[in-house]
Amino acid sequence: MSVQPYQPADPADLERALKIAVQHVAGDRAEIIEGVIQPVSPTWGHEGAAESIRAQIHARVRELGCRTGSGNVDLPGTPNWYVPDLAVVPREVVAKDAPSIVPDQSLLIVEVTSPSNGDTDRVTKRRRYAQFGAPLYLVVDRQDETWTLYSAPGAIGYERAEGPHPFGTALQLPEPFGLVLDTDDF
Repeated sequence: MSVQPYQPADPADLERALKIAVQHVAGDRAEIIEGVIQPVSPTWGHEGAAESIRAQIHARVRELGCRTGSGNVDLPGTPNWYVPDLAVVPREVVAKDAPSIVPDQSLLIVEVTSPSNGDTDRVTKRRRYAQFGAPLYLVVDRQDETWTLYSAPGAIGYERAEGPHPFGTALQLPEPFGLVLDTDDF
């Protein structure tokens, strides 16, 4: 009896299997950015910015029946598998215990830049999140000490950008949140 190699019926199954395998080879926190595997190891300052946002939106997220997290985001049909610093996702989407979501299943995705990945968050991820329909994309740029909120996703990018604004400038997070965030702690 010989063992037959795995042959997925759909090429998308193989793509997904490879993306999930990266998580086991490279550790629990790895991304695939345009085909390149990149470990994710945020600093405490980086984590602090994400935690500040999470704390400020927590009550509203619960009212909306959503969850916050930094789980896997798949971009099917591309060589990309992201691990955002924070995503707000409806509870029913993550209740299925899926290994990942796609950007249009989120209400908000937040990326906090690091010296090693700032351009990826500012340019590459911004373009890809828009292409895959993430309704709101917030970039907290710790190198420039600014924040920019992108909305109205389209095939070639976001149609609206609020910012960049310096840290300390109030951030109006639109509906369904309807909140003003303090950005002093970013």
